Amino acid sequence: MLKKVFAAPDPGRARLRFATRGVLGVVLAVVASGLAGHSTVGAITGGLAALLALFTVTDTTIRSQAVTTALLPVVGLPLLAAAAVFHADPVARDLTFLAVVGVGVYARRWGPRGHSLGVFAFMTYFVAQFLDAGPGRLPELYAAVLLSLGVASLTRFGLWCYERRDPPAAVPAPPAARGLARVTTRQAVQATAGAGFALVVGQLVSGERWYWAVGATWWIFVGTTSRGETLVRGFRRVLGTVVGVGAALVVAVPVAGAPVPTAALVALCVFGIFYTAAVSYSWMTLCVTLLASLLYGLLGALTPGLLALRLAETGVGALGAAIAVTLLLPVTTHGVTQASVRRALRCVHVCTTEVAARLAGDPKADPAARVAELERALGRVRLAVAPLLHPLSPMPGRKRRARVVVALLDDCAREVGALAAAAVDPRALPDLRDASRRVEAAVEALAGGDAAPSHAAPPPAAGGAALAHAHGVESALAGLAAPLRTRRRLPPVAV
Repeated sequence: MLKKVFAAPDPGRARLRFATRGVLGVVLAVVASGLAGHSTVGAITGGLAALLALFTVTDTTIRSQAVTTALLPVVGLPLLAAAAVFHADPVARDLTFLAVVGVGVYARRWGPRGHSLGVFAFMTYFVAQFLDAGPGRLPELYAAVLLSLGVASLTRFGLWCYERRDPPAAVPAPPAARGLARVTTRQAVQATAGAGFALVVGQLVSGERWYWAVGATWWIFVGTTSRGETLVRGFRRVLGTVVGVGAALVVAVPVAGAPVPTAALVALCVFGIFYTAAVSYSWMTLCVTLLASLLYGLLGALTPGLLALRLAETGVGALGAAIAVTLLLPVTTHGVTQASVRRALRCVHVCTTEVAARLAGDPKADPAARVAELERALGRVRLAVAPLLHPLSPMPGRKRRARVVVALLDDCAREVGALAAAAVDPRALPDLRDASRRVEAAVEALAGGDAAPSHAAPPPAAGGAALAHAHGVESALAGLAAPLRTRRRLPPVAV
């Protein structure tokens, strides 16, 4: 856990900027709620709305981000009203909650916007349970949410819109599929079933804090695709909660809701959530657990017994997720890994052709953008193989192959990035075109299941750095032939 956060690279300080802007937006939203005369409950609701708006909206253009942010209250406010109205009707409340879980997961099929709206919808309903909000609080909560979303938008698109200079990379489009062949459809069924288990068993554990179990199940499913990813994420959720509860006993309980130290610690937790999310789910869960403990301290409800209950409910939620992904429409880790590797290989080929097109004088060719897409695709590969690389993985042979595949793909990405930076001499164009064709052939062989070339072209005797990096790409692709041949048993599953 320590290595993942303190040794993880942060190219361009992207995570640092993301986290700093998140803290700024949340702090400004809470201050605005206070100036508007909102109560502690209203300020907490507003702060969480701003956090979600700044954290979950990940569209690839500023315009799309603005549209998604504008749609957040459209899905959130009706569910906030439903949660408040059904507050005194457990059956309607619980059935609506399960429907929100299923639809929220299924919405991922529409890409980043669907994901953001699904998360915001779930968390809006969840926050109403967290704050025990009835119909009488609706006007204040509506005002707090709308005000905080406005402040978050001002922060993101006005005060500090760093995406104008460094636009986010596009996410590789998944292949099309229908029905149960689509992962989001399967996961919607799994998440609803797992949340149903968590809801029933969570209420047996605690009639007041049962929603923690449902929340744990939901967040375990968010961002995962395969059975292995979900199981590993559940383990990390429990691990982060255990460490977070320990931190809360040392930090949050002694603070006991004192305004000034609580505000400082809350800001630190918000920073931690944003900064660690991309590299360590355990660290992010630790920060979320400590943040929730501090908020309960502000509400005057924090006790050691409450922290023990949170740990128990998290275990129930993780168990529900594990049962659902294991027994109900499982999506194999192998199928998802295979599809992710193929997308990354396609990105490698596109990068090399973009370099050649740029040298040929095509003004629309943008190798830098393609390199960023490759990095996103490699992130998806790393997430897919995480279950195989986990210390508790029972398959050492697959673990070794997965490490080789990830290392060689990293070599491809490094060489492609250097190729894009070094290809400035048009005299290298003919040789680069030949190299691009060889890369295309290698990618087609690897992705199609045929025998890939076992060796790359001989290194160029001359031609400069560009051709040397192109040869590096070919060598890495040649090295991928053996480990990928052993993994072709199942067809890729579409997301």
